[in-house]
Amino acid sequence: MHLTRFRLNTARPGARRLLASPQCLHAAVMASFPQLLPTDSTTAGSRVLWRLDHNVRAEVLLYVVSPGLPDLTHLVEQAGWPAAHTPESPGWHTRPYTPFLDRLAQGDIFAFRLTANPVHHIRRKDSEPTKATAHITPAHQMDWLLKPERQERAGFRINEKPHDQRLLPAGLTHQRRPHHGDLYTLTVRDQRTLAFAKSHDTRSARHQVKVVTVTYDGHLTVTDPQALHRTLTQGIGRAKAYGCGLMTLAPIPAG
Repeated sequence: MHLTRFRLNTARPGARRLLASPQCLHAAVMASFPQLLPTDSTTAGSRVLWRLDHNVRAEVLLYVVSPGLPDLTHLVEQAGWPAAHTPESPGWHTRPYTPFLDRLAQGDIFAFRLTANPVHHIRRKDSEPTKATAHITPAHQMDWLLKPERQERAGFRINEKPHDQRLLPAGLTHQRRPHHGDLYTLTVRDQRTLAFAKSHDTRSARHQVKVVTVTYDGHLTVTDPQALHRTLTQGIGRAKAYGCGLMTLAPIPAG
């Protein structure tokens, strides 16, 4: 497995086109792997995952986790700094990911980031089938990730804040209900609604795709290294082709 980071040059028209269309960006990411056909996204139980981090206006980073070694030359030419790089420094950074994954151990604590498509299934009428519907409030979006069964399957537990860092007694609201934003080391931000045509025919609303994405930041504890290995290489949740599902871990800064 490999972890790749690429910074987009947001001043270039090619970068702006890719940022405006998750379908185009997905196609560009998949074109980085000569061993994969355009319709493939999985290899040997793992899949290509990608995520955009909008840190500031001029710092948009693309992260890719993949079974194979990528070649992002076309992305550098379209959306990077092609004249500023050399064969030794091609414009992206790829590191082996497997050694880190193999070192995961129960009880390890990490900071994490995840962009996901939190949904629930509802029906408007008893006669209708259930339909996946996006959560649109931060409280429900947090609930989606904090579900015990979801965390158990994914191999981690989101950490609670120390008591001296909580603003509310015991992390409860005045109604004695858990206030997740105060109880857990978890924030949800950067909600985006991606709306684009499912095909080249943009005239029909039936062919429009809408995906609500949010980014989670927080701290977690590893409960099942094998399950977390699977989560980090296969993703979590829906809409993986549109930049969702990729969780990355980092050491927690001291202090």
